[in-house]
Amino acid sequence: MADQKKTAGPLDRAFAIVGHVAHQTKAVSVVEIANALSLPVPTAHRLVGNLEERGLLQKALGSKRYVVGNQLVMLSARVIGAAFRTARRHAVLRAVAGEIGEQCEIGVVRDNLVTYVDSVRVSQPQGLQFNPGEAAPLHCTSTGKIYMSRLPKRPREKLCRSLALTQYTDNTIVDCETLLKILEETRHHGWAKTNEEYVKGVVGCAVPIVSPDRELIACLGVSVPAARVSFAELDRFIPPLQRAAALLSQTILQTDSEDETLEDT
Repeated sequence: MADQKKTAGPLDRAFAIVGHVAHQTKAVSVVEIANALSLPVPTAHRLVGNLEERGLLQKALGSKRYVVGNQLVMLSARVIGAAFRTARRHAVLRAVAGEIGEQCEIGVVRDNLVTYVDSVRVSQPQGLQFNPGEAAPLHCTSTGKIYMSRLPKRPREKLCRSLALTQYTDNTIVDCETLLKILEETRHHGWAKTNEEYVKGVVGCAVPIVSPDRELIACLGVSVPAARVSFAELDRFIPPLQRAAALLSQTILQTDSEDETLEDT
C-alpha cells in the first residue's frame, strides 16, 4: 500500500503522463492517456491542462491530441547537455579526440536542429568547428542523419518532407527521396557520414550514443577538412568513435561522487 501511495501523487501522475507522451510515435488524446495510465479521465484532463500551460505538452497542429511541448524539448536538451559536461565524460571525449587526432563533438537534436553540447579540439582550427551551444541543420549533418534514420518510417518521411532542405554547398542533399534513401542506408549501418554537405571542404561522421534500452540520447561525431581526410577515409574513425560512444552510454546514467561538472569556459 505504501508503494502505491508513493506513485499516486499529482507529481508522479504528471511525470507518468509526460513519459507516456514522450514514448509515443504519434499524438495521443487525453482519453488514450487516461486509459494507458489507469487514470480517471477528469484527472487526466486536469493534469494535461497543467502540463500544457507550462509548455511541457502541446496540441498537435490542427488537433486536440497531444505531443511533447517545446519547453520539454528544450529542458531535455539542457539536461542531456549537463549530463555530458562532467569530468568523466569529457575525459572520454578528450581521449577519443586524441586517438583520432581531430575535433570530436557531442550533439543532440532540439527543435529539429542539431545542438552541440560538448566538444574537444586537439589541433589548430582548419575547418568547421562545432562548439557547445551552436546549432546545425538535420539534413546535412551526420548527427541529424542518425536522428532521422532512427525514426519509424512514416514519421521519418513526414519529417523529411516538412524540413526546409536548404542547399549550403553543391553536395547538400535537397531532394527528399534521395535523403530518405540515405537515411535508410544510415539506419542499416548504424552510423552516418557527410561529404561537404554543410560546409565546403569539410567532411564528417558520427555514431549514436544510446541508453541501456537502446534509445538515442545523443551522437558522437568528428569534423575534419577534406584536404586532410577524404570522405572514404572517414570509415577508419567509426570504430574508435563507437568504442567511445559505448563508454559514454555506460556512464550516462551512472553517478559518481568524484564526477564534477565542468565549469563553463
